[in-house]
Amino acid sequence: MVNTSRFGINILNKMKFFDICNQDKKIRNKIVQNFKKNIIKGDFILGKEVENFENKFASFCGAKYAVGCANGTDAITIALKSLNLPKNSEVIIPAMTYCSTAFAVINANLKPILVDIDNLKPTISLTNIKKKINAKTRVIIPVHLYGSSCDLLNIKKLIKNKKIIIIDDCAQAHGAFDDSIKIKKKIGSTSDISCFSFYPGKNLGAYGDAGMITTNNKKFYNIIKKIRNLGSNKKFIHDYVGMNSRLDNIQASILSTKLSDLNINNKKRRKIAQFYKKNINNKKINKLLYSKSCVYHQYVILVKNRKKLIKLLSKNEIPYGFHYPYPINKLHSLRKMFKNEKYPNSERLGKECISLPVDPNLSISNLKKIIKVLNRF
Repeated sequence: MVNTSRFGINILNKMKFFDICNQDKKIRNKIVQNFKKNIIKGDFILGKEVENFENKFASFCGAKYAVGCANGTDAITIALKSLNLPKNSEVIIPAMTYCSTAFAVINANLKPILVDIDNLKPTISLTNIKKKINAKTRVIIPVHLYGSSCDLLNIKKLIKNKKIIIIDDCAQAHGAFDDSIKIKKKIGSTSDISCFSFYPGKNLGAYGDAGMITTNNKKFYNIIKKIRNLGSNKKFIHDYVGMNSRLDNIQASILSTKLSDLNINNKKRRKIAQFYKKNINNKKINKLLYSKSCVYHQYVILVKNRKKLIKLLSKNEIPYGFHYPYPINKLHSLRKMFKNEKYPNSERLGKECISLPVDPNLSISNLKKIIKVLNRF
């Protein structure tokens, strides 16, 4: 069972915020069969299943290389470590993201520099990035929050002729397209390095923790591959001070099987989101502006009187979540680091956000019920 308290999700009995067990119902037998095969083989860490999934996921994203690792946080940390940057080099990240983005930067001995998001958009502001770029800036981490893609093309234009690397956080954007370019390319193939999480609640979720790093750069690939395995690709030869962050065969096998349903499930999520967009008709509710190919890991609305709406949702047995109640500058562990820094759009989102159910198998009757309650608010 997923620990949903991590995301501040209130799950009630009749309607579920996300139903992991039901999502995999059609492919469960295949998953179990593959699980048994791996047990019999006794091949658990960095085996053929991992290599197979790395190749399949690289192909799915349109990237040349993919490296599996233990989780999404490690993916960002490993990507940053692969650059071998001087200590306290500056890394630009959005003020509104999950804590992992900031923690990965800090754990790589680098300095996170916060940038506000755009008004009513969940993604980093180009105007504010420009203000924060300086001689110490070495990396920008755009976060495709809720599965809504960032304006990567114009971020690249901002840093043209500068020695700045783009590592995008794709933890919520499996299968989304880079809507900033005319050619149809998936997120995970258009930045220097891209990092994914396969936490169970993601659009593509494992039955435990797992992560992936994609790149088109062979040099980055070779270094990243070593760093995730204690700095080594040959037993007892450690070229880097690496991390113990290896993807296991069982999770790789599960993810490889589930990958075939990802596009179908993303299509269902988009339909649910469009239903919300079309039918929510209440001036008290603000709808965010999402990218064209958004895969809606979450569908988030903003309301000023959040407590009142929560009470109404709970009364009607409608589950909800908060993604995320605290921007990075307001996290308890980082308040001193970002003392006196203000990010109004991110802070507003934190105070007013409510995530609505967007599980691919959400029924039309439950959708209509949610709309009815929201419009009555």
